[in-house]
Amino acid sequence: MEQFIHLVGEMSPYLLLGFFLAGLMHAFIPGRFYARYLSAGNFRSVINAALFGIPLPLCSCGVIPTAMSLRREGASKGAVVSFLIATPQTGIDSIIATYGLMGLPFAIVRPVAALVTAVFGGAAAIGKEEKAAVSCSHATEDERPHGFVNRIVEALRYGYVHMMEDIGKWLVIGLVVAALITICIPTEWFSVFQDNTFASMLLVLCIAVPMYVCATGSIPIAVALMMKGLTPGAALVLLMAGPACNIASMLVVRKVLGTRTLVTYILSIVAGAVLFGSIVDWMQFHGAVDFLGNLTMGDACCCTEVSWFSWVCTAVLAALLVNALVIRRFISHDDDHCCCHDDDCCSQGHEGKTENSSNMKTYHIEGMNCNHCRMSAEKAIQAVPGVTSASIDLQKKEAYVEGTASPEAVCKAVEEVGFTCTL
Repeated sequence: MEQFIHLVGEMSPYLLLGFFLAGLMHAFIPGRFYARYLSAGNFRSVINAALFGIPLPLCSCGVIPTAMSLRREGASKGAVVSFLIATPQTGIDSIIATYGLMGLPFAIVRPVAALVTAVFGGAAAIGKEEKAAVSCSHATEDERPHGFVNRIVEALRYGYVHMMEDIGKWLVIGLVVAALITICIPTEWFSVFQDNTFASMLLVLCIAVPMYVCATGSIPIAVALMMKGLTPGAALVLLMAGPACNIASMLVVRKVLGTRTLVTYILSIVAGAVLFGSIVDWMQFHGAVDFLGNLTMGDACCCTEVSWFSWVCTAVLAALLVNALVIRRFISHDDDHCCCHDDDCCSQGHEGKTENSSNMKTYHIEGMNCNHCRMSAEKAIQAVPGVTSASIDLQKKEAYVEGTASPEAVCKAVEEVGFTCTL
């Protein structure tokens, strides 16, 4: 428990700052800004997609519907692949947390590696293709609140409520796993991998590729494994391959973009992770950069006292996590995700709308795991001709759609952004 408390104390100030900056990006940068620069099927659009994706705080489940929405709005296949590779590996929140727990060298190498692998993968996907149909939909409208104060409020809501709901569970799991690794696993278990770059990387790839772990939640796990003897390069492989590649994302990429693109996607992530992991270990072993010397978790093992500021940040972070993962699961917050054309629909609950409208239909949607998934599905449904209002209950996996649109059209729109839909 002491290891866990010290680990959270080290990370909490950086996590709170990262969530706030992520909220500012969401509130002040319109979504259509990204699509505008990704439509050309050339190398520049691939670079733009990687540069746009690196600071975005999207996990590997949330990036898929976002990328599919960009594709529907005209983004090229190369740009979409680049965005899919770069975005889940990093984010402004995870970069800051990486600096706080692993030091400046890792905080620099991580986004650089994401950029290079994304550009390589996106460039490999460039070729003759049918350009995606540009959607003149409600999804391209600027839905951000007007006014500086309202946008700050939206930034706080997004960063400290919606993002907490999206990655809070995985962050807690990552912290617990890191503490268990540190306490329960003897160091000698990993002695065979010490100073063995490729054995360490092979072990990490076998674990990281199929599983789901978010960019921020992977940080404490990587630190714990390094302290048990795995090389810094192997830790970087976990930080890259874990968030960017998992079974769910691979299935969706294959379904929407094709098998050839899926192969390019996987090979780019794995090859990039191994390449940069090897570079990191070479720099470590030859004394060019000391990646191990920047670990702050090592101080926790010596039971150094946590500052009062860290305790305050830890308490705030704990309160926000309880609110997102416990309290909000037991209260109704439909207003947070009501997407309507008319002014009155948001004032009615789902049950009231069902009773008062013969045009209301309920759909079951599988594949949504976070608020980004929900928003992408909502916008896709709202873009269907004949839909007058649409809202989704993320916990129930249900969409409430009003209007004259056919079920086939609604389900097709949902499936185009990577989910499955049934009436």
